[in-house]
Amino acid sequence: MGIVDNTFEQHRNLLFTLAYDILGSVQDAEDVVQETWLAWSAVEVGRLDHPKAYLVRIAVRQALARARRLRAAREDYVGPWLPEPLLPTPDPAETTARAEELTFGLLVVLETLSPLERAAFVLREGFGYEHTEIARILERSPAAARQLVHRAREHVQARRPRFPADSGLARRAAERFLAATLGGDLGALMEVLAPDVALWTDGGGAVRAALRPVTGAAKVARLLATIGPRYEHLSPHWLPGNQPTALLMADGELQAVLVLELDAVGARVENLYGIVNPGKLTHLSPAR
Repeated sequence: MGIVDNTFEQHRNLLFTLAYDILGSVQDAEDVVQETWLAWSAVEVGRLDHPKAYLVRIAVRQALARARRLRAAREDYVGPWLPEPLLPTPDPAETTARAEELTFGLLVVLETLSPLERAAFVLREGFGYEHTEIARILERSPAAARQLVHRAREHVQARRPRFPADSGLARRAAERFLAATLGGDLGALMEVLAPDVALWTDGGGAVRAALRPVTGAAKVARLLATIGPRYEHLSPHWLPGNQPTALLMADGELQAVLVLELDAVGARVENLYGIVNPGKLTHLSPAR
């Protein structure tokens, strides 16, 4: 493997993670990595003083261009558009160090930012880049980069999901919630749902799902108690991490992904995200 290949492979995971955080889509992030490779392979690497910085600049710009194209397409999406879940890697060598882990719920909030604001936020908050570096990557002045980060941070701050201090307590609450849902237990659901809970389901028009978020404990509980028993055959596989996430399986096939946000205590569910669009689950297949 030559220096061009070695250098690119060394930073591939960083490029993918940056693109994923900006786009919220695994396939689009993989496409950005491929586009970055095509641009990289045409460069005289020996002339570059900072190959990593060059690769990051190309990947972020490719992701931005794609984000702008996707923004219009997502306006026509059937129902809420949710990010594609990304499984944690079991191999530490495959993990990209982040200044801050961007949770699924935070990725949902980032969908409300402009592409430039999102890229600036990801670079600063997710990866710890300085404003001068962000300015070079985004081709903006340092003052403009600082303003982008400030606007994005201000927008996100009020809606940023919080992690419970006790992840074990949160996991037990999530398990109680899922058991109550699959069992159709309205009373148990009311106990574990926050009063202003919101339920988001992404079927993309391929699978029947709510076309708008359902809000309020009473409405969410009634809906889940009605439809939950239809899926009592599903077996949950809980993923490691601070945010309770379950793969819902049937006969070895992935049917849905459930992501929960709990209150700061870890006792009640504040936001529920259900991804049932088959197109967003293919990359999670065991055969992948």
